[in-house]
Amino acid sequence: MEGNRDESEKCISIAQKCINAGAYEKALKFLNKAERLYPTQKAKDLLDHVKKLNESTPDDTGGGAEKNDDGVCHRKGSHSREATDSKQTSEPKEKDYTEEQLTAVKRIKKCKDYYEILCVEKDASEADLKKAYRKLALQMHPDKNKAPGATEAFKAVGNAFAVINDPAKRKKYDMFGPEEEQRSTRSQREYDYSHGFEGDISPEELFNMFFGGGFPSAGVRRQHRSYSRASSRSSDEGSATLLLQLAPILLLVILSLLSSFFVSDPVFSLNRTDKYSAQRKTQHLHIPYYVKQDFTSNFAGDLRRIERQVEEEFISNLRQNCWRERSYKENMLWRARNYADAKLYERAQNMETPSCDQLQKIYS
Repeated sequence: MEGNRDESEKCISIAQKCINAGAYEKALKFLNKAERLYPTQKAKDLLDHVKKLNESTPDDTGGGAEKNDDGVCHRKGSHSREATDSKQTSEPKEKDYTEEQLTAVKRIKKCKDYYEILCVEKDASEADLKKAYRKLALQMHPDKNKAPGATEAFKAVGNAFAVINDPAKRKKYDMFGPEEEQRSTRSQREYDYSHGFEGDISPEELFNMFFGGGFPSAGVRRQHRSYSRASSRSSDEGSATLLLQLAPILLLVILSLLSSFFVSDPVFSLNRTDKYSAQRKTQHLHIPYYVKQDFTSNFAGDLRRIERQVEEEFISNLRQNCWRERSYKENMLWRARNYADAKLYERAQNMETPSCDQLQKIYS
């Protein structure tokens, strides 16, 4: 409603001119319109005043009043009709838009970026953006502005606000700028309106969000429906492409899940767990290992091979631990010599290597 205040004031101004010219019916029409757009006490007072004047003034002139192209009302009559007919035959038909409206449309078509369209700085706040959008959307709406290119300009204003008012899109836009600017080699050109609407809603829906209805534009809706259908087709194609790209990954995940069902548990463990709770020792090296409770009944005939695997795994672990112990001890000795640290050298000399000792015992 706040955005319709200017329109309401214009209607009141026209109505005042009609009252001065004695065209009370026209004045009532414009005052009622002003009340619908933005109710004010001034409009109500004028309505009451005009109704009283209309009731007290007889209509004996052969017809009320008419409004000329400049918005000024005059009494109807034979002289007025003759002047109008003479004017229509001698002069070309007036345009249904003003030079100011045409200039505003041309300005937008010459803009190079969204900030210039909205007439705001790059550090403009959300409140500044909304204020600028309200003003331009009302000015450029194709059902109010009949100048050539008004529909495209209205769409450009919606595009600019949809991008700049979204923090993520605004950041991306500030980094890369409009794609057309990167591709173009011309220094002077008009803004390209051929691309689709860049917001999540149509320009008309965005307009209605701010003004609660207003001017339904069939042209804008047709353009948006066409773009929506194209976007839907593009989205379906993108989904199919994404599914094809993810197919190998999904196949690997499914295979890994299936393989987990067919991989059996190990026969033994070198550490005690809840599942491997029964302790045994190998016959050759007497290495302790742990098995399940049903080990004897399931693997009695394969005991020799299993114990060989136990000893190989145990010795392999000892070798790895022995290598780490020796490396740590040698590094400590090197540091002691390098820094001439007698205490560190003595501690390194006395460092034990239990894995190496146990491995040496097995070898001997």
